[in-house]
Amino acid sequence: MLSSGFSLVFVFFFVVTLALRYWLASRHVRHVLRHRSAVPAEFAAKIPLGAHQKAADYTVAKTRFGLYSALWGGLVLVGFTLFGGLQAISTAVLHATGPGMMHQILLVVAFAVVSGLLDLPFSYYRQFVLEQRFGFNKMTVGLWLADLVKGGLVGAVIGLPLVWVVLTLMDRTGNLWWLYAWLVWSAFQLLMMVLYPTVIAPLFNKFTPLADATLKDRIEGLMARVGFASKGLFVMDGSKRSAHGNAYFSGFGANKRIVFFDTLLERLAPPEIEAVLAHELGHFKLKHIVKRIAVLFALSLAFLALLGWLKGQTWFYTGLGVQPLLGGSNDAMALLLFMLVLPVFTFPFSPLSSFTSRKHEFEADAFAAQHSDARNLVSALVKMYEDNASTLTPDPLHSAFYDSHPPAWVRVQQLQASGAV
Repeated sequence: MLSSGFSLVFVFFFVVTLALRYWLASRHVRHVLRHRSAVPAEFAAKIPLGAHQKAADYTVAKTRFGLYSALWGGLVLVGFTLFGGLQAISTAVLHATGPGMMHQILLVVAFAVVSGLLDLPFSYYRQFVLEQRFGFNKMTVGLWLADLVKGGLVGAVIGLPLVWVVLTLMDRTGNLWWLYAWLVWSAFQLLMMVLYPTVIAPLFNKFTPLADATLKDRIEGLMARVGFASKGLFVMDGSKRSAHGNAYFSGFGANKRIVFFDTLLERLAPPEIEAVLAHELGHFKLKHIVKRIAVLFALSLAFLALLGWLKGQTWFYTGLGVQPLLGGSNDAMALLLFMLVLPVFTFPFSPLSSFTSRKHEFEADAFAAQHSDARNLVSALVKMYEDNASTLTPDPLHSAFYDSHPPAWVRVQQLQASGAV
């Protein structure tokens, strides 16, 4: 009874989530197309109609592609669970290895490989059809394949030891394994924040010190004004993969780096770059990064505690199409099932995360207006939205579920209302 009941609950949430995603995508497409013929009044003097229409077409294409990806992902999810895909993989691995840790590790590896292969056509289409169509793709097939290989190797080198540690804790540390696993996972996340800028990221991109002395002096002056210390200012060769531009911070503690895409530096004027950086500095100075990490750690603790209970419940496995091993460990299977089905149950709560993120973006904009010229931030936002073909007219509900940043016109209005512009 519990098994059948859980299957019904899972199917209910699965259908609701898929229907909600379809409804949101349909709303978004209709809303963007309805406003395609005219640039919003706030941007009419700054963005050409052709650029606005390109952004609308790009947004519609991405949204439709995302919907097809979601439908395919739903089929894959049901295939892995209710249709017995994970059970078949586990049985095949078990026949090859017998019960034990090797079975557990190889089950995770086999799942990762199969999942990656199933996603490969969509990844290829996204890069070489969708992005290519709108002029954003700069990758060659060779670079794309090299990234896949390097990403797989890095994932294996980093991920497999972590998986082994977590599975060992699940097997040997009793009912509180989830607490010990959480401590390990949290430490691992902090370690990755330290290692990513200097060890992992350079495997994929070239980072060179910022050479523009005038811009460097301007940025260092901004950092001095707000009291921010950095390990350096770097330019990343993002143009070898994409025409999109961005800037970001990486690292943690004393290991923080400021990174600019070369495409961003080519497009924005120095005062605009300073304003964008002031916004990003606002996230650090206002403790947004620390708050997000704290929320992430709190949620991971809650979810691991939930998994700690679920892994001992037979109905959790059978309700998702898996027969748990009677004479062996089911820890890896529990991890995989939990990872697969969790998004189905949490998607309806996505606006909560988006709301918090948007609040932080408004606060960072206000911080930037205090420490740089807000007019430069507005002009930089306009250029970035135009260059990245980001729609100026998203559907409000779709945006509430998916967008971590407020729409451009809302950000500009907020800056104007505050008297900064």
